[in-house]
Amino acid sequence: MADPLPPAGDAACPICGRPTSASTRPFCSRRCAEVDLGRWFSGTYRVPSTRLEPEDEDEDRLPAEDRDPA
Repeated sequence: MADPLPPAGDAACPICGRPTSASTRPFCSRRCAEVDLGRWFSGTYRVPSTRLEPEDEDEDRLPAEDRDPA
């Protein structure tokens, strides 16, 4: 399987734009990798999804025979 990332040095760090390092790819340094991780932890980055209404979540947990027919 082909490597999805370009060779180190050919890509720019997504945090600061400097050339990447092979040891910290896809970032240029451990600092930029930690900045990126902090953005995930703080909620700056999010994975898009559809939000279920609370009653929909409960219905998904019930066995089919116990669900309210709609």
